[in-house]
Amino acid sequence: MNWLDQLRRRKEDRGLMASLRCSLVESKKHRAWPALNRLGIAVSDRIGAAAAGLFATHPEEVAYGNVGTTCKAIERSRGHGDGGTNDKESKLTPTERRFQHLLAAESGEELLDRVTRMVLMAKAQGIPVNYAQLESDIRRWTQFVQQERVREEWAAEFWTPGSETNTATDISRGIS
Repeated sequence: MNWLDQLRRRKEDRGLMASLRCSLVESKKHRAWPALNRLGIAVSDRIGAAAAGLFATHPEEVAYGNVGTTCKAIERSRGHGDGGTNDKESKLTPTERRFQHLLAAESGEELLDRVTRMVLMAKAQGIPVNYAQLESDIRRWTQFVQQERVREEWAAEFWTPGSETNTATDISRGIS
């Protein structure tokens, strides 16, 4: 059983979730190490620790989509679902600006910080996240040859022309 399956089963364990949230705070990471070890995540695995910490922060999840899908659902829930295309404005929505900033991350650490902010926005809007895909994509991002591919996949989900896709709509409605 992988760490995510274990977390799904134990998401009501407030002590475990509190410990895992510590993995997101530099000065408190050491508090998460015993919990990470119990889940089979190495203390040195920054991506696994961050993904577990994000799940502990916002355990609402879906089994489809990627960060682009989640960001599009956030945009729709904030009332900016058309990306400015209905009125032909060239001005970016606030969510589009944040998403572009996320895509501009160069290092894995920079990406983790920006993804954390987007997951917190998803939590505030009640938007579930695909944590299995998130972890996989972040791991791929840290491999330089895959970084551009991940960016393109996320962007394609966010900016597909005429994208009143069921995926982003379902996510923004909380359907999993």
